[in-house]
Amino acid sequence: MRVFATRALPGRALEHLAGEVRLEVWPGAGTPPRAELLRRAAKLDGLLCTLSDGVDADCIAAAPSLRAISSCSVGTDHVDLAAASARGIPVGHTPGVLAETTADLAFALLMAAARRLVEADRFVREGAWRDWQPGLLLGRDVHGATLGVIGLGAVGQAVARRATGFGMKVLGWSRSGRRIGGIEIVELADLLRRSDFVSLHVALAPETRGLIGRAELGLLRPGAVLVNTARGGLVDEAALAESLAGGRLAAAALDVFEREPLPKDDPLLAAPNLVLAPHIGSASVATRVRMAELSVQNLLAGLRGEPLPHCANPEFAKFAKPLRR
Repeated sequence: MRVFATRALPGRALEHLAGEVRLEVWPGAGTPPRAELLRRAAKLDGLLCTLSDGVDADCIAAAPSLRAISSCSVGTDHVDLAAASARGIPVGHTPGVLAETTADLAFALLMAAARRLVEADRFVREGAWRDWQPGLLLGRDVHGATLGVIGLGAVGQAVARRATGFGMKVLGWSRSGRRIGGIEIVELADLLRRSDFVSLHVALAPETRGLIGRAELGLLRPGAVLVNTARGGLVDEAALAESLAGGRLAAAALDVFEREPLPKDDPLLAAPNLVLAPHIGSASVATRVRMAELSVQNLLAGLRGEPLPHCANPEFAKFAKPLRR
């Protein structure tokens, strides 16, 4: 069976895959050009992709022999699940292995934004530090503050656990209305009004795209800090840049963006008090190796017609089974 992997992956998972199939791995540093992906699709039985690859209906239609798609990611908004399901193609993804690692980064970004660490680093490197000053680079206290967690899945809950270690009060909101011990569940508008820090952890879907728009940013209390490690499309980035420039928000920290990588003319790049990271929420050695392993397990199961460890399209929910640790 022919398989195309759009990226080299950490660890030895692709070596295992190469022992089972005819594997080709894209040799470039970036995402394969769309024309190249469509050309290769014509002969593929399996596709191993990442969140940077647009696997839309046209791409799936160009692959008449395709039996399985596996994405080395939790999110699958880059794959047309309806088109895959219509063809009877299961789509694998990698939940359950990166929640703690992503929560680590979310809290690191929260701390960096609160205490202006990026500015402080630049201040020292540029030789601007002359002496100790009482008013130099004043930030926001994290301990004892109120954190609003939007989305109470595995990552949101992990962030909430970290917040309790800092003595923070935690408010929560989710579309499902789930209740978690130690988190006060409130309406979204109430969460935005009451929180000193807000961290986003919901999936990108038609219902959540633009969830934090101009109106929602206006509900945030002056001096609040916004953190997003979920998906860029959740936030109106132009409105966020304006809010930062106007001084209403104290700071923001983003690991994800509507357009990735950020264009050189993106207004976010000129926004003050903004910490930026290049989508590295799951970027620890152990987590990325485990993601690669699980994506290969998903792909091989799909090629064999077996249940996937984690299947993203609901039509194949019967294939899902718990991940064994």
